[in-house]
Amino acid sequence: MKGRSTFAVIVCVCICVHICESARGAARGKLTRGRGRIYSSSVPVIIQHRNPAAKNYYENKDGAKIIKASHFELDYMLGRKITFFCMASGYPRPEITWFKDGIELLYHKFFQVHEWPIGNDTVKSKMEIDPTTQKDAGYYECQANNKYSIDSRGFRTDFVMITY
Repeated sequence: MKGRSTFAVIVCVCICVHICESARGAARGKLTRGRGRIYSSSVPVIIQHRNPAAKNYYENKDGAKIIKASHFELDYMLGRKITFFCMASGYPRPEITWFKDGIELLYHKFFQVHEWPIGNDTVKSKMEIDPTTQKDAGYYECQANNKYSIDSRGFRTDFVMITY
C-alpha cells in the first residue's frame, strides 16, 4: 500500500511540473536573447472559423493572396532609400494598399508606389521612400484585396546611425 501511494505522489508531481513548464512556455519554444520565442512545433496551425460564411470568405480559391513580399524587418540609414515589395494574385486581380502604423499611406512628395499588372490575376507593387528620415521608422503593411478576401503582410523598419 505504501508503494502505491509513493508512486501516485511521484506521478502527480511529474504531471504538475509538466503543466507548470508548459504554462511558462518551456515546452513550446525556447527563449532567445531579445527576440521573444522561437516556436519549433511540427503541428500545423488550424484556424477555426466562426461560421461557414467566414470559411468561404477566407478560403475562397479566387481570393486575394500575397504570394511574394519583402523581408519582414529592415534597418535603414537616414537619407537613403527604403523599398518594400508585394506581389498578390486572385481573381479578379487584387488591389494593393499600403499602410504605415495602421494608417493608409496617401500622397507624399518622398513616397512613391509603382504597380505592374501581370496577366489577368496578379499585381506587383513596390513602395519607395527616398530620402528617409527618422519619422519613416515604424510598421508598414501591404494589403491585397478583391471581392473574395483580404491578405496582408507587415514589415518593421527602424533607422540606424553610423558613427565614425
